[in-house]
Amino acid sequence: MNRRITLAALYAGGFLGPFAGGITTSMLPELGQDYGVSTQAAAYSLTAYLVPFAALMLFSGTLGARWGASRSVRVAYLVYVVASLGCALAEDYPLFLVARAVQGGANAFTTPLLLAAVATITPPERLGRTLGLFSSLQAAGQTSAPLLGGLAAEANWRIAFVGVAVVSAALALAGLPEQMRERQETRVTLRSAWRPAVLRAGWVALVGWACLGGMSVLLALRAQDVFGLGAAERGLVLTGFGVVGLLSARPVGRGIDRIGARRAVLIGSVAGAVPIALVGTLTWLPAVVALWALTGVAAQLLLVGVNALVLSGEGPNRAGAVSVVQSMRFTGAALSPLAFTPLYRAEPVLGFLVPAALVAVTAPVLLAVPSPSTSERDAQ
Repeated sequence: MNRRITLAALYAGGFLGPFAGGITTSMLPELGQDYGVSTQAAAYSLTAYLVPFAALMLFSGTLGARWGASRSVRVAYLVYVVASLGCALAEDYPLFLVARAVQGGANAFTTPLLLAAVATITPPERLGRTLGLFSSLQAAGQTSAPLLGGLAAEANWRIAFVGVAVVSAALALAGLPEQMRERQETRVTLRSAWRPAVLRAGWVALVGWACLGGMSVLLALRAQDVFGLGAAERGLVLTGFGVVGLLSARPVGRGIDRIGARRAVLIGSVAGAVPIALVGTLTWLPAVVALWALTGVAAQLLLVGVNALVLSGEGPNRAGAVSVVQSMRFTGAALSPLAFTPLYRAEPVLGFLVPAALVAVTAPVLLAVPSPSTSERDAQ
């Protein structure tokens, strides 16, 4: 029972970061109207969160292990509370962006340490399914954020950030499991986290998340431009990705435990390209909704597989390694709107076909090593 409660707190923390990061996705018109900026400028609220989040995670996992994982996570949650209230109370757009950046920076010190904690308390033979559930809740956080953010925006978008602050405060009280409390690993170094195998896995995560989960912004634009959906309706469409990812978590995790992380990554990257291409070309809304939801399964295979590659075994610096991979993953999320929105504006179909092609070829190229066992051992 205690282990279940502990895992529930870790999963809630995994949900919160992407949720707060993506909460402005479907409220961009309302943000722009309140602050007197364009919808495109309002989209910088996503980038403002993700850039410091991704940048700091290059070393936050290693630093958190040195300072003590439990202490680092608790302080980060408290900073998150303050930043979330800052977003809710900001009277001008620059101040709002600063608060969003602080949110992202605080989350950089929770996500990798939560993942390392999950790996620490999970038996190796169950690591895939446990990481699968954690990742699915991250996906659910990202994709339920537009729905709840859109619903909040119908009344007042600031309510959403007050809710985030309340949840952050509760998680600060929960902390980390006993195995991680006051555990300091002063000998870990940044170099031990930046190994070639880890960087290859990180690039796969970067491209995979940019071209799969990161496509929610473009889909929200297409839902408005092609189907004329409002904020709450757009949020509902985007939610399918996380819901199906959550429902498929256990079978995906069991599959990863059975077939291996490397094969799962390869299958997810190729399988995810097809629905992304079709989502950008079909004009029947039910088909678009269904295909976007199926993309959540492919994203689980790719991203859980990548996490399993770097968290399997003890390793010299698991928190630092997964921190680097997560940094690159969310760098992909930050770059996705900047890279693909101009393509979408120039030619809507290209905004989806180019990411589909990228995700299909990246993992096979970067993970083209002699054998799965060699790859997975090298990533440890």
